[in-house]
Amino acid sequence: MGDRTLLTVLDQSLDAMRRSGVPHGLIGGIASVVLGRARWTRSHEDIDFFVRHEDAEVALEVLSTAGFETEEHNPQWIFKATKDGVLVDVIFRSTGDIYMDDEMIERIREEEFRDRVVPLISPEDLLVMKALAHDEETFTYWHDALGLVARDDLDWKYVVRRARRHGPRRILSLLLYAGSVDLVVPADVIDDLYRTVRAAT
Repeated sequence: MGDRTLLTVLDQSLDAMRRSGVPHGLIGGIASVVLGRARWTRSHEDIDFFVRHEDAEVALEVLSTAGFETEEHNPQWIFKATKDGVLVDVIFRSTGDIYMDDEMIERIREEEFRDRVVPLISPEDLLVMKALAHDEETFTYWHDALGLVARDDLDWKYVVRRARRHGPRRILSLLLYAGSVDLVVPADVIDDLYRTVRAAT
């Protein structure tokens, strides 16, 4: 699959989603490249939309209308669409029982990617999602999350609030490691998450 094909399908899927009126933000490889460290690999050659649970079927339907082959792959968390060999994931539940809510929607930002403007989940939300979803099969997620920690404009209060809700132990582990490789993490963030983890044990 060529880069041009990926970008063409990206444009087509974005156009369909925008016309649908369904709130959406890109996660996955594209978001990681734009918001964190630039790193493009074969594992990034797909398109990942995050949508509200109640909007997932509508999103799949608009992609079908736009000429994508679609399937309700796993009704617990993900639907899939394909076109010209490009996979488009419609994700409505992330690891840690993360669902798109109003606060996440308000934080979606428009950024440039390959000479086009794309909607992205906020770096704080992506950081939490990447840290929680990291495992042996998705080992690059840790690297992606560290790229987000390296930003100098994170809303750390929001990160802590999300981490408390979804996975303070995993986020604390990531941030402790980040500090060990000289990435700047505020001490009060570490202290806050540590107290949260201790209180739960």
